[in-house]
Amino acid sequence: MTINKLAWRDLTPDTESYQDVFAQPDFASEDDALLNGTQDRLLYALEQLLRPQSVSPFMLVKAPEEIEYLHLLAATATQLYPPQGKLTGVQYQVNGSHVTFQPARSPDDNFAGTGKTVCAEWIEAEQLFGCVRQFNGEISLHPGLVHQANGGVLIVSLRTLLAQPLLWMRLKMIVALQRFDWVAFDESRPLPVSVPSMPLSLKVILVGERDSLADFQEMEPELAENAIYSEFEDNFQVVDAEDMQQWCQWICQVAADRQLPAPAADAWPIFIREAVRYTGDRDTLPLCPLWITRQLREVSAFTDGNVFNAEQLQTMLVQREWREGFLAERIQDEILLEQILIETDGEQVGQINALSVVEFPGHPRAFGEPSRISCVVHVGDGEFTDVERKAELGGNIHAKGMMIMQAFLMTELELDQQIPFSASLTFEQSYSEVDGDSASMAELCALISALANAPIGQNLAITGSVDQFGRAQPVGGLNEKIEGFFAICQQRGLTGQQGIIIPAANVRHLSLAQPVLDAVATEQFFIWAIDDVTDALPLLTRLPWDGEGQTTLLQTIQERIAQALQPDARHRYPWPLRWLGGFGSN
Repeated sequence: MTINKLAWRDLTPDTESYQDVFAQPDFASEDDALLNGTQDRLLYALEQLLRPQSVSPFMLVKAPEEIEYLHLLAATATQLYPPQGKLTGVQYQVNGSHVTFQPARSPDDNFAGTGKTVCAEWIEAEQLFGCVRQFNGEISLHPGLVHQANGGVLIVSLRTLLAQPLLWMRLKMIVALQRFDWVAFDESRPLPVSVPSMPLSLKVILVGERDSLADFQEMEPELAENAIYSEFEDNFQVVDAEDMQQWCQWICQVAADRQLPAPAADAWPIFIREAVRYTGDRDTLPLCPLWITRQLREVSAFTDGNVFNAEQLQTMLVQREWREGFLAERIQDEILLEQILIETDGEQVGQINALSVVEFPGHPRAFGEPSRISCVVHVGDGEFTDVERKAELGGNIHAKGMMIMQAFLMTELELDQQIPFSASLTFEQSYSEVDGDSASMAELCALISALANAPIGQNLAITGSVDQFGRAQPVGGLNEKIEGFFAICQQRGLTGQQGIIIPAANVRHLSLAQPVLDAVATEQFFIWAIDDVTDALPLLTRLPWDGEGQTTLLQTIQERIAQALQPDARHRYPWPLRWLGGFGSN
């Protein structure tokens, strides 16, 4: 049995070990590479692409198709492969209806290239390939992005090419032939003049999310197989002070690039706590420039300098939570007004507080909400009814969790026939679809409570999934779940008896708000980490699941089953004899 009562230090990331790192006067990196230390795989792939004899002129990068990522890749490619000053391209000359060209001699020539890196989030045909225009009888040629990137690198969002397949086919042909041919975009409107083709050498980086990459792979299986591939890693593993320093350098680098304030020494612990909430794991910190920029930009409203302190960051986070907290407060009000029935004290048989995460479409913040699960048991044929499934409100994963939970119970009871009871489990006051297996442990405890007729303390809530052996498995959204139940207990008044039971594997995901930490530190609220459902049952019912020399839940259930299976003395004889026996008694 493993029941671990967590201290407040277990509920937040360890930042005390890195105080020396935070105290550094600045985080200037010795290496000027933008992604140095945080994206080693991506840097290596870029180096392979930019070699003179590259395996392929195409590179696929899994990354969000946002302009910030494209600019970051462009800046990194420019650092790795700066323009060499060697001119590529041509200078076109138009004489009436006759067009000629000569090799470019100056960067100012209209189709001269210097080997630079060019990026675009969304492109049209003229923007990408340039165009030939005729106005008042005069012909003019206008370069496109491929001409600007001649001798260098073109970075394009993949979705723009998937939405316009003809652009992709022409771009692929240009790269393969290393030649740019002037063609009309509309066959019904041919070019007013014949323009000679020009030499063009280009490397192309296609950036897309996983779905876009899958569509591209289906459209171009051979090219996708031979292209250089890498990913922009969303998170950064931190195992020691050197890793933490590299991550802090990355944050300060993003701040400097966008001219935003960076964290002061005392602000780093709070910033890291928020970062862990974003990644959901203490050992990983985010690298997403969009998320980092949002935090820095919002806190910049509270400071006039180049840095922000802990108080300014905490003020920003509190105000953001209040600004985005309308829905969460309304649900809490419904619970406090007892329109949604959630008990936080007393005992009930077959009733338990589970924890769920609410995500409304269009709402920026997920928040936790306690749910009341109830189970009733009656004499029957052993059917366990999932009310959510019967009402077509339960998803497949939820149904899977229910079946796993039943398998554990039937195995533990060691019956050679069907259990003589039927049970019905449901999420009370739930009017929308329910899915996921994070409530399977709560449902199993409610079922055991109902079968053993053992009351469950309503001062506790539980989350976690369970396998067929009863082992607790980690679930998601843990911080929001804990804070949602804590908020109800706090508003009703902390009694020093309330708490939450979580799987031990989830401890590494904890990064709780300061009010929860303070309540745990003063023992007004408790959080227990368990490895098995048999660890949760003594906390909930004050009775062990199994053991010798004491009353146990398993023993109580087995006795109840045996009593239900024992035939009634009045029904030991066939009914005609029982009918005659009735006359004798008169």
